Amino acid sequence: MSVVIRDPLAEDFEQWKVLFHHYQAFYRGHIPEDTVEYTWTRFFDPDESLGAFVAEMDGKLVGLIHYLYHDSTWNKNKSCYIEDLFVDKAARGEDIGRALLLKVAERGTEEGAFRVYLHTQEYNSAGRSLYDSVLPLSSFIVYRKNLPL
Repeated sequence: MSVVIRDPLAEDFEQWKVLFHHYQAFYRGHIPEDTVEYTWTRFFDPDESLGAFVAEMDGKLVGLIHYLYHDSTWNKNKSCYIEDLFVDKAARGEDIGRALLLKVAERGTEEGAFRVYLHTQEYNSAGRSLYDSVLPLSSFIVYRKNLPL
């Protein structure tokens, strides 16, 4: 089985949406459908800083990664933040997560980003094992508060 890491295509929406919902469930989250649809459209807008890759195996999507660029006060170049990474359970163990991470790092290099980084939950031991092998662990602790809309 060969895996292809590529940009998403418009016709990938239904398969991508299933993967994205599984990703949300893993993190015990729920994103409203209108936000999911809006996110999808942003991947195809050249004025957006949001990007994505999908992993395809035998004609089926088995993974996704979403990233975005943002300005920094520490460097003239942008940072690349990986917001979402998910590989279908049936396809795990094929190094798809690693390939997706490396593809974002490659794209970040092409786009002139000075770093790539991500956050994860403490309980995500499988993910953390992968991240530890690709990205150095930061000493930063994340504090956050969701603001009312």
